[in-house]
Amino acid sequence: MDGESLDIKQDRLQRLKELCPELFAEGQLDWEKLKAAFGEDINFANERYVLNWAGKSDAFKILQQPTTATLKPVPEESYLTPGPSLEREGSNSMNDFINSPTENLFIEGENLEVLKVLQKAYYGKVKCIDIDPPYNTGSDSFIYPDKFSEKKEDYLKRIGDKDEEGFLMKEGLFRKNSKDSGHYHSNWLSMMYPRLFLAKNLLRDDGVIFVHIDDNEVHNLRMVMNEIFGEENFLACVIWHKKYAASNDVKGFADVHDYILVFQKSSLFRRNLLPRTDKQDSLYKYDSKDSMGLWRPDNLTVKTFSEAYYYEIINPNTGQSFLPTKGRCWLTNKATVEKWILEGRVFFGQDGKGAPQLKRYLKEVQQGVVPITYWSYDEVGHNDEARKEIKSLFEDPPFDTPKPTRLIKRMLELSTQSANGDIILDFFGGSATTADAVLQKNKEDGGNRKFIIVQMPEPCDEDSETYKAGCKTIADIGKERIRRVIQKIEKEKAEKPDLFADGKLNLGFKVFKLSASSFKIWRGAEIDSEEKLIEQLDAFTEPIKPGAEKQNMLYELMLKAGYELTSKVEYMTISSPPILGGVAEGRGGKPALISSTTPTPPYQGGELIGFYSINNNELIIALDVMNEKLIEQIIAAKPQKVITLDSLFTGNDQLKTNTVLQMRDAGIDFKTI
Repeated sequence: MDGESLDIKQDRLQRLKELCPELFAEGQLDWEKLKAAFGEDINFANERYVLNWAGKSDAFKILQQPTTATLKPVPEESYLTPGPSLEREGSNSMNDFINSPTENLFIEGENLEVLKVLQKAYYGKVKCIDIDPPYNTGSDSFIYPDKFSEKKEDYLKRIGDKDEEGFLMKEGLFRKNSKDSGHYHSNWLSMMYPRLFLAKNLLRDDGVIFVHIDDNEVHNLRMVMNEIFGEENFLACVIWHKKYAASNDVKGFADVHDYILVFQKSSLFRRNLLPRTDKQDSLYKYDSKDSMGLWRPDNLTVKTFSEAYYYEIINPNTGQSFLPTKGRCWLTNKATVEKWILEGRVFFGQDGKGAPQLKRYLKEVQQGVVPITYWSYDEVGHNDEARKEIKSLFEDPPFDTPKPTRLIKRMLELSTQSANGDIILDFFGGSATTADAVLQKNKEDGGNRKFIIVQMPEPCDEDSETYKAGCKTIADIGKERIRRVIQKIEKEKAEKPDLFADGKLNLGFKVFKLSASSFKIWRGAEIDSEEKLIEQLDAFTEPIKPGAEKQNMLYELMLKAGYELTSKVEYMTISSPPILGGVAEGRGGKPALISSTTPTPPYQGGELIGFYSINNNELIIALDVMNEKLIEQIIAAKPQKVITLDSLFTGNDQLKTNTVLQMRDAGIDFKTI
């Protein structure tokens, strides 16, 4: 394993090669063949409609550069269900963390790096993305790479600037993008482009993305998203009426709305209908009933005039004839209407003597409302409502334009299903409104949606009450908000045991933090002499960094092997025959899961012996020791893939050679790092 995230450039070339292998010669894309294959559709001229800005090519460089970073588990900041209450927070063990069934995630770290880290494990798995990025007002701060010529190592150091307590510093990482800057729009575009590109990779083919924005950048954002997602996948530019009262102290026009750009990943996306409001239901009362079900009378004429649909309808009860009113015609042709009359689908009034009307049956009407592109505050909330929601949790939260949970729930209603386990991603997490909305929506409809929230540990004002209460960063605020929402739901459950009786409600969340790899990284580009080569070779005698923890290595290898952070993880010991003085034996000679009820597992020099089973032996990761008996048990488990440390074979090349051959013969993909 190379220990890097998905190589975006190679991934795209590979997909093109699978689709059009004839365009490649000796493994390289042949531009002449590409032009010949597509003819005039390929335009290499400079004069064409295109979005460009200072730094766009450099943004591509940042986008395409893989990362060696990883995500480390943080049990003590997680809220596990079932698990300890908030008062016991900090007592979560790694075993609690691994065994907790919760599938919600809070990831603390710079979102560009996090998106890169997630590429292999979550590629094409996210149903809905909802982000509220910086609006580029000239006063907001955001991260953008402005030193594209620096080495990757220096860049990683720079984006990891921290103070003495380990918190990221405001200056350096966060830069205010002043309107006086000559690259005002360019800086924002360079920040957004790679993040949106990587986000698209994570979406399912039937997925959708919602992006909040205002007038400052809506025009540029639309063009960027057209380029990344394709103009044909644009769904809507929603106007959200965010204020119920306009400001009277502005010089120009009072700003009372924001935009939400909506793009689908592909034409496979199907939006849901919105539930009808009481007002809408009152307009369409189905209070009549016959053998076919509930119905209401509806107009049998239409405005669009057609000579073929202009004819007499005879009331069979009275013999009276009826023509459509002037300028209108009947809904369909004469033969169909006569058939409907025979079937009893045409209504002639309560006394049977009136004009013809169509019986509109409830079962034939779509059960919902088509969404429109104007969302009023009375339907989805406004900024003041959002502020009150946060103020109920925190004394002085540092958010100028928070979003109400009702707004996010509207997006969930349109894009997700309650029972499909849909993943919702927000990589500009802020106060975690998206997580709040997911939990509330699941509570309302018994759903099992899952959230992934990504947020930088941006420092809070040290003089604020929020900081004094223990939330030192924006990420801390997000985590605390989710805890309190879950506690409120748990309290409701305790007071009303019949609530959520099916037990499907996905409560709790696991915390991960962006971290450097637990493994040493080969720096081939830095080797310019024999001495440096020898120095690197000596350093790689042991590939693990000093102080690296086994559980961190476990999750890093899972991610880089393409497994989700919430995959089922079991620690299995070696079954009969026992080694090293006895083992915990499973049923039928199978490996036994180590848990609080499992007998003491075997140890070697104080270390646990066994292997990690991921998703019922799809993947096995061995980090303790490698010997013939362990290898025998691993092969017997019939995994698809096995990953172990190359250093576990140190001094025993024959064992490694035999292991490679045995794994190959068993059809197992065997990797070492």
